[in-house]
Amino acid sequence: MSSTGTKVAKAAGIIMVAMVLSRILGYVRDVVIYTNFGQNNLTDAYNAAFSIPDFLYYLLIGGALSSAFIPVFSGYIATNKEEDGWRVASTIFNIVIILMLVGIMLGMIFAPALIRILVPGFSPENMALTVKMTRIMFLQTFFMALNGISMGILHSYQRFLAPAAGAVLYNLGIILVGVFLLPYLGPELGIIGFAIGVVVGAVLNFAVQLPALLKIGLRYQFIFDLKHPGVRKIGALILPVLIGLSVTQFNLFVNQNLGSSLPSGMLSALRAAQRIMQLPIGVFAVAIAVAVFPTLTGHAARQEREQFKKTMSLGIRTIFFITIPAAMGLVALKTPIVRMLFQQGQFTPGDTSTTAYALLFYCLGLFAYSALQLLNRVFYALQDTLTPVAVGAFTILVNIALNFLLIKPLGHGGLALAYSLAGIINMFLLLFIFRSKVGSIDGRKILQSFVVTVGISLLMGLAAYQTSELMAMVVDIGTKTGQLLQVGSSIAVGVLVFGFLTVFLKMEEGELAKNILLRRFSKKR
Repeated sequence: MSSTGTKVAKAAGIIMVAMVLSRILGYVRDVVIYTNFGQNNLTDAYNAAFSIPDFLYYLLIGGALSSAFIPVFSGYIATNKEEDGWRVASTIFNIVIILMLVGIMLGMIFAPALIRILVPGFSPENMALTVKMTRIMFLQTFFMALNGISMGILHSYQRFLAPAAGAVLYNLGIILVGVFLLPYLGPELGIIGFAIGVVVGAVLNFAVQLPALLKIGLRYQFIFDLKHPGVRKIGALILPVLIGLSVTQFNLFVNQNLGSSLPSGMLSALRAAQRIMQLPIGVFAVAIAVAVFPTLTGHAARQEREQFKKTMSLGIRTIFFITIPAAMGLVALKTPIVRMLFQQGQFTPGDTSTTAYALLFYCLGLFAYSALQLLNRVFYALQDTLTPVAVGAFTILVNIALNFLLIKPLGHGGLALAYSLAGIINMFLLLFIFRSKVGSIDGRKILQSFVVTVGISLLMGLAAYQTSELMAMVVDIGTKTGQLLQVGSSIAVGVLVFGFLTVFLKMEEGELAKNILLRRFSKKR
């Protein structure tokens, strides 16, 4: 494996471990909520309120601050101009603190108007509960902004552990606080405890990064050097990056807006299905994209054109190689998986059916949204922020049109399908434009890898589905043990089939995937 591939595998490996833990805790959080409250107006209100901090978490932590900040800050570090780099970092840090304090105040004041836009179909009582939880969760945006800058600094120094651990503590904080407050707030208001937990989780997320910042030599200053070239460059980059990265979440807001007029619980069904679909994206695609990004910015800064394209191609092919079979597996096992994960307490078999129905359509776009995690960063590494914005704005319009077209014949499944189709269009447009800008991008190799991966994933999905049907006749799927045996054996068979076909066909993408999954960090790290 090349040195680039090794570096990416090391970085992605640790991010992936933390992402797995974070997603497991995210699942535990959802199980606790749905077991206690079911899929109804209370969970619809929580999910609507949580969509705003969740959006900011994705945007600020996954996103805009780090994506605009890393290319500039890394450039100073790479050229031994750390003093300038820290001056820029301190200025951005101070600006963000002021903007967030103002933003929180305005958000709390205008929360009712914001919620009316997001979920116009809610009843007045549900609207009031959503507003209350939204105001509580707005407090976490301050810490999320600080997390975004801290993550950008640590990633520039190739330090990935502390930011990744923060995501784990974020979900842990939500669970512990929500469970602790549940007996005190009662069944009707207990959901508010989980809103408070969101704030506590954000504080923990930032706190865990402080020791790592001190270790690399934190040089914070209370300055506002607005004329510094680095500050101006970040300022020019960040707005388009914000818009570009918000496209995915904005499409979900559109779905949420229309979904609020559907029968009670449909919004929660969409949310639960979308979270399952996001699992491979968060664990694999984000890990690879975040790990590749500093390497891409380095190649771009040194004008290493061919290395840049090879790194991009390797990243895209590896993301396809991992997420296409994941999507196929979720489609094949959608009902057994939802049943195993959520069907208990107040979560009924009917809730399982509505969630599995939405999951089917969400999975069709899983590979595209996974690839977008890297493709957006490819353009940001080249300091081209306008292209993702323009393409994103177009696909938002496409998503809105598809929503209105598909919601009537397919219900909440139509909203999920519209979301998937918009992501696929977004991905293909960015690939086409990138090729127009830089020339050949190993397009034939990427296409060949995609087709082969789809082919063997179909065989894998068929094997998993048949195993699931067989196990349903052998075990009692009404029990958690039976459900676990059904899903576990089906996944095991699917993985074995996919692995065998990968080795048999000698697929190159398997090498990086294997290293990401198995490689350990060196003792130095």
